[in-house]
Amino acid sequence: MGRKDVLRAIRQAEEEAKQTIAKAELEASEIISKARLSATGIVQEGRTESETSSQNMISEARTAAEGEAKKVSKLGDSTIGSIHDGGEGSRGKAVKAVLDAFRS
Repeated sequence: MGRKDVLRAIRQAEEEAKQTIAKAELEASEIISKARLSATGIVQEGRTESETSSQNMISEARTAAEGEAKKVSKLGDSTIGSIHDGGEGSRGKAVKAVLDAFRS
């Protein structure tokens, strides 16, 4: 093999090496792009799941609070009814006492 053939073989090997490097860099870039896209999807999915979970927790808490509020409201209504019923018999006496106080 002559000197020209050796130089040509070296140039060809260098060109092939450049092409291999360029192809590897392109593939690496594509892999990075795909990984970023995948990561973005995973983050978005996580946010969606987190939002759904938060809304479910809020809904459950609201339902529990509404149930507790109904219980307290019923208890309050019962207490008010008892006070009203208890005051029914005393109303006449109270009116008489007030009128007597004004007349004196």
